[in-house]
Amino acid sequence: MTLSQLAGRLLGVRERVVEQGGEGSPRVPHPAPTVVVGGGIAGMSAAVVLAERGVPVTVLEAAPTIGGRLGAWPEISPDGTRTNEHGFHAFFRQYYNWRNILRRVDPTLGFLRQIPHYPVLSARWPTEEFGRLPPAAPANLLALLLRSPSLRLRDLRAMNRDAALPLLSYDPIQTYAEFDDTTADALLTSLRLPDRARAMLFEVFSHSFFNHEAEMSAAEMIAQFHFYLLGNPEGLAFDCPTADYAASIWQPLTRHLEQHGGRVITEAAVTELHRDATGWQVMSTAGGYEARHLVLAVDPPALAALVAASPVLAEAAPDLVARMPAFGQSGPPYAVARYWCAGDVDPGRAVFSGVSRQPTLDSVTLYHRLEVESRRWAARNGGAVVELHAYACEPDVPAEELAERMWRELRPLWPEAGRLRIRELRARVEARAPAFPPGGHAGRPGVRTDADRLYLAGDGIRTDFPSALMERSAATGILAANHILRDEGGATEPIHSIRPRGLLARPH
Repeated sequence: MTLSQLAGRLLGVRERVVEQGGEGSPRVPHPAPTVVVGGGIAGMSAAVVLAERGVPVTVLEAAPTIGGRLGAWPEISPDGTRTNEHGFHAFFRQYYNWRNILRRVDPTLGFLRQIPHYPVLSARWPTEEFGRLPPAAPANLLALLLRSPSLRLRDLRAMNRDAALPLLSYDPIQTYAEFDDTTADALLTSLRLPDRARAMLFEVFSHSFFNHEAEMSAAEMIAQFHFYLLGNPEGLAFDCPTADYAASIWQPLTRHLEQHGGRVITEAAVTELHRDATGWQVMSTAGGYEARHLVLAVDPPALAALVAASPVLAEAAPDLVARMPAFGQSGPPYAVARYWCAGDVDPGRAVFSGVSRQPTLDSVTLYHRLEVESRRWAARNGGAVVELHAYACEPDVPAEELAERMWRELRPLWPEAGRLRIRELRARVEARAPAFPPGGHAGRPGVRTDADRLYLAGDGIRTDFPSALMERSAATGILAANHILRDEGGATEPIHSIRPRGLLARPH
């Protein structure tokens, strides 16, 4: 334990147990067939926990491969078959529940590699490094203020300190009551920060949630500032798999699930739900399935479409139906482009870099310095495998055009990129991430719905404890599984999170 973590522990910045788990039979006493719709992190987390307790569980995934926005799939290229992925993800150390699911297939998490550097690049200002901050608050915040060239002493004096206090005072009830109707953009403007500090310290952060700050709830930004920086003992440290997501995560998890009696069916798009006295009937392109319990672990637009296509829910789940028009809207489009290049970037470039204030480009990942398959390709071909990501881009722009824009925006940041020859490009644009609009929190559904034995999971679903992105997906999947296990007399899974409230939150 570092001195920073020890100081943080004295202030309550430590891992917390949200649910103890246990209090039931190691295996459910009676069969309780369950269908999980969606084979991403949320759906597979729910399915793994249920199968381990003896619940007959079937995962229905619409795509040819599982993984959702952490997906990976084989592609034919001029060099043969290789694996492509949905995009880079950071496995932060405070993703306690997701890491516990991953320990099913690797107890030591040896397939994860620490990424020590987290630079933020800008064409206007010098690079800033966030990977070497002390891990726990308040040491990490103090170090950030002391080390960052974006914030000088006179800037701190001019800053609106009253407006900054909510960043340190996160409360799961009060923060949303006071700030959910405000945009993140308005909150940042109220801080009176220098433009450089705002761009390098905050805008990069808000874009990481696949939302523009002008369209994102200020309360949600405060919650994520707490989750990633001020409320956890791990800080901004993160790891990444050393092999592609299919090889390191989804294939082993599928085998684990099947060894416990579960099954995964791909290319099984669910089209409609029915219900009678015996339970749920799930209609899909792969056939119909009977279920006593049902978990819907799909992205917001897919959930809204499925609810609209299932008239039975108008009576069985009127509250869920009423929430869908607002909740079912995705955030802005995001673009991912992977380039197989002749030549390499400078050896000192970080594996992952955030990008500030470019019109399109938000991050750069060097896969040939991260994953084994890309490393082998680069060694054979004397090249590099580079991924560029736009977290929140303008709509109705083709993926190839966005890829061209991002590569063009990389050149002033890394001039040597202009000397690389792109041998192959795979680009796509999607809009499947949840939106967090101002005023949207009250209508955001939680895991339990108003229909009997129907549950939701995913990174857009509300939790009563701090969570985000992959961790929220895993946590809501486990919560859904726990509801089913309690109903059937099975032992529940422990759930963990970070400090529930901010360092300066008012006592209740």
